Amino acid sequence: MATHEPTSPLAASLLRESGDSFSTGAFSASSKGRLTPHDLERFPGDTLFDRIGRAVCDAGCLPRKELYEAWETARRVRRLFRGGRIVDLAGGHGLLAHIMLLLDDTSPYAVVVDPAIPPSAAKLTASIAAAWPRIDRRVKFREASIDDVALEPSDVVVSCHACGGLTDEILDRATFVRARVAVLPCCHDLKSGGTGNLTGWVDGPLAMDIMRAERLRSHRYNVWTQTIPAEVTPKNRLLIGAPIP
Repeated sequence: MATHEPTSPLAASLLRESGDSFSTGAFSASSKGRLTPHDLERFPGDTLFDRIGRAVCDAGCLPRKELYEAWETARRVRRLFRGGRIVDLAGGHGLLAHIMLLLDDTSPYAVVVDPAIPPSAAKLTASIAAAWPRIDRRVKFREASIDDVALEPSDVVVSCHACGGLTDEILDRATFVRARVAVLPCCHDLKSGGTGNLTGWVDGPLAMDIMRAERLRSHRYNVWTQTIPAEVTPKNRLLIGAPIP
């Protein structure tokens, strides 16, 4: 029998704005506009999502869509994976890493790796730590290539919109040490190949993601293929894998 999730925090916040549906409100979850203190009233509740939203607004440095992408990704990953060090590759401001810790306090800490950490990442970390002192100093930033960070089998490796071939590099790094992994691919580089000659049936980006899932299976991984709401991003396919013991 099919089951339906309760209204998600995304749906609830958008419905508050639109009074009707995702598409009719002026407040778009896919906007690249920054959330600022002027948006605080959009997150009035006591839910974890609204509290995170207020912290992001107080920081005043993050595009709106990154809040929704990180939340919708993290909550799906945490339904499957508990514990482990969080390694957020190509992590930017590190919001995904913060939310992963907030959803499961058994993870000891998180590492955000990016070759160019945004200067405003410190503002976001400070704002979240002010609301949740228990994660203060548990999110570490490292400005480096993803190849410069050692991974461990117990890690949970995540990446939200690692562009093009960077997604494949992350999958390769995770499978090499047999770590759990979750990626939300974007900017598919079709010229690089990797479509498995499936483009007669499906479009190129989908073919690439199917082949990524199959590559995980070939490494003896359990694979979950999910989506986050298209209202947040059309590049919404979430690929999750865990090594088979």
